[in-house]
Amino acid sequence: MLPLALRHGLSANAVSVIGLGCGTIAALAYAQASAPAAAVIGLIFSVAWLIADGLDGMIARATKTASALGRTLDGLCDHGVFALIYIALACAIGTTGGWVLAILAGGCHAVQSSLYEGERARFHRRLRGEPLAAVPVPTGMPLVRLYDSVAGSVDRVSMPFERRFGAAEDRAAFGAAYAAAAVPAMRLQSLLTANVRVWAVCLACLIGNPRLFFWFEIVPLTLVCAVGLYRHRRVERRFVFGATPHSLLFPSEQGHS
Repeated sequence: MLPLALRHGLSANAVSVIGLGCGTIAALAYAQASAPAAAVIGLIFSVAWLIADGLDGMIARATKTASALGRTLDGLCDHGVFALIYIALACAIGTTGGWVLAILAGGCHAVQSSLYEGERARFHRRLRGEPLAAVPVPTGMPLVRLYDSVAGSVDRVSMPFERRFGAAEDRAAFGAAYAAAAVPAMRLQSLLTANVRVWAVCLACLIGNPRLFFWFEIVPLTLVCAVGLYRHRRVERRFVFGATPHSLLFPSEQGHS
């Protein structure tokens, strides 16, 4: 869809707003959670929102129009859609317990997403051979600073790895070795993407019990987040305490040394 959007001069911010509209329709559909047809409509418009969510960033990069405003708008639309869906499901449940579950699940979602975005950015930066010189200080709007502070909180724990990375003679080889070792942890954490949640919401509604989605968010996804963080830190420690890029890229040779 990128060539089509560029040909018609569609801006990244416009696509973000279109995504918000699709997400709003999805939330309205999920408010009728007891109707299977409504769940299917919710899924269709949720997928449309996910497409817009990916397309806006692609447009911004292709047109070199990325900005702090655009990033804030994109984040607001992303989190706004899920907030609307959580509210819609709580309304569909219609009990105090349902609202409590929605709030708990929403809090878990916010923390999980922020940590995962930090992990993903960390992984790709290292893959490019770029160590972190110092823990960045969050800037911008208060909510953006809060989100970034959670996303970057792991940087403080990971600084021993970053220092080892920065001191490596061949940073490209070091980054490649790290990435090869970290892929399993990152694949596990990919369960924290919006794609998984979109399908989970629809499935819970088709089953006829939206509470299942909230519990899925609170328990299994929180466990995935914790285990993924732990496994990623274990990979870092292997490099800090003696692992070398060559030994990690070619482990079979260790038996012949």
